[in-house]
Amino acid sequence: MLRTMISATNTMGQLQKQLDTIGHNLANVDTQGYKRTQTGFSELVRQQFNNQTNEADEIGRSGTELGITQGTGAKLGSSLVLTQGSMKQTDRSLDIAFTVPNQFLQIDVDGETQYTRDGALYLAPTNDGTNRLALTTSEGRAVLDENQNPIVFEDSFKELQISQDGTITAIPRNEGDMPQVFGLGVVQVDRPQLLVQNGHNRYSLNNDLGELQLNDIITYLEGALRGDVSMQQGALEMSNVDVAKEMTDLMVSQRSYQMNAKTITMGDQMMGLINGVR
Repeated sequence: MLRTMISATNTMGQLQKQLDTIGHNLANVDTQGYKRTQTGFSELVRQQFNNQTNEADEIGRSGTELGITQGTGAKLGSSLVLTQGSMKQTDRSLDIAFTVPNQFLQIDVDGETQYTRDGALYLAPTNDGTNRLALTTSEGRAVLDENQNPIVFEDSFKELQISQDGTITAIPRNEGDMPQVFGLGVVQVDRPQLLVQNGHNRYSLNNDLGELQLNDIITYLEGALRGDVSMQQGALEMSNVDVAKEMTDLMVSQRSYQMNAKTITMGDQMMGLINGVR
């Protein structure tokens, strides 16, 4: 009975993590650029107990394995789902939406390059005493160009235009002035399972890459690959969370949690009966 209770307890801990993940998905159903996390279970290692000898073959067990195989519970696995979310038209010049599922914008977070799909961009004054404006995310993180440098504009433009390939152009107020042109830093993530969620709709790479190199995981869309960038100005990509699916998974997970809790209760009752017989 004790082994049964331990297996059920292990599974309940993993089911609680699944409930937390589903709740996180539902909480971000209206978060622009959010990518849902998909969960699934796999069996933990099983143990074989050989409680019979080969003499059992004489009583008709030659077609089955001897002994008892007992499991130790289930383990939760999760993966990031990068399917395309729906488009929301905003007609705001600093709103961009990626139109392919595996491209991310590069941003600077305290000296570390991270990635986001949130295309709501803003202009913020720099802190260097000039009239320049920095391109930032809604959180205030600097947006990087294709050379991994912050994008900073001179405050002498009348509007910003962003092309489909991620080129952002500041149209000058005076006709004789040269426009300011930058290429947004965009990467293509080839191995999304190695992305780590950092909150605030930001992602970074897993520190444990094993034998993989950076170029095996992400592709910098610059130079000749610039044409592969696909984005739309004046729109935002919404979350790819399917509320109906998440609610269904939530109910299944809750029922599984209740079943395992009942298993522990029954095991406790049976142990009580055994102790009473003694």
